[in-house]
Amino acid sequence: MNFDMDDELRSFSRHARDFFAEHAGPARARPLLDEPGEPAPGRRSLAEYGFSSLTIPEQGGGVGSELLNLALVAEQAGRQLAGPSLATAARVAVLLEGDDARLNAVSEGRSAIAVLDGPGPSMDVVDATHFLAMDGDDLVLGVGRVTPGEAIDGTRGLGTVELTSSEVIATGARERWDRARSVACVILAAEGLGAADRVVEMSIEHAKTRQAFGREIGAFQSVKHRLVDDWVAVDQLRSLVWWAAWAADHAPDQLPIAASSAKAYCAGTFETAAETLIHVLGGLGFSWEHDAHLYWRRAKVDRILLGDESEHLAAVARLSIDAHRAGAEAPVPV
Repeated sequence: MNFDMDDELRSFSRHARDFFAEHAGPARARPLLDEPGEPAPGRRSLAEYGFSSLTIPEQGGGVGSELLNLALVAEQAGRQLAGPSLATAARVAVLLEGDDARLNAVSEGRSAIAVLDGPGPSMDVVDATHFLAMDGDDLVLGVGRVTPGEAIDGTRGLGTVELTSSEVIATGARERWDRARSVACVILAAEGLGAADRVVEMSIEHAKTRQAFGREIGAFQSVKHRLVDDWVAVDQLRSLVWWAAWAADHAPDQLPIAASSAKAYCAGTFETAAETLIHVLGGLGFSWEHDAHLYWRRAKVDRILLGDESEHLAAVARLSIDAHRAGAEAPVPV
């Protein structure tokens, strides 16, 4: 199966890349470490450009696009440490499916909704006004008090929420909740893909210009081999992300294992690439002034959001075993 982009998708990806390069970036992410607030480009800009409503149906004011298109946008968002996460937008689109009035409010940027994952910290809650959560098997929408968390990565808007009032908007919604979480894992992995790709680029750029002992440091095998390993890992991650995004619309039975595969592989790939950048930069990599630590922070935070690496690897194993026992051929991540 060919997952390569056609000319239309390449043009769309370039458009997204230009947008985030202009409206987001490490320079805009850095101040959020000192003062919690809305990350750039922000919910309203994402809504105005139609990015956050890509997977919302047309009757809900959105574009009605496939998840793969949103994954391409998320990759470019990740390169610039943009926020809020498009994983939240994708998740809300699934959870509010069929609720055209609320979806229209989201599409137009009039409603700022985050999704709560239990009593612990959840992402994108700092600038949200309403919150989706599960109460047993029922989906609820409510308002509450937000307590911002420590700004390890200020762009993720992490915090805990105590709901003060809520209403049930869907009963027996566990299956919908699980699908929304899988979709969010795909988009979060796509953002990690973009960030990891940018990190590898920075490592290579520095290795080609920084000299030691009369030659570029990229000529030394210890540096060269590490950069090649990271580049290959990012390319493999891209294949997993595209497979998972494709599965969401074309092979929903494969989505759970594809999403967990992408999320698990992203955790190690992104963090390793960020650590490589710091080491390749030498002393500069440990400085506050360089952007390396901003990407490293994002890698550390994203690693545990929506389940950590071990949880998703266990899910891949369980789903593969279940498929084998059922006599089906489980899709095997490459």
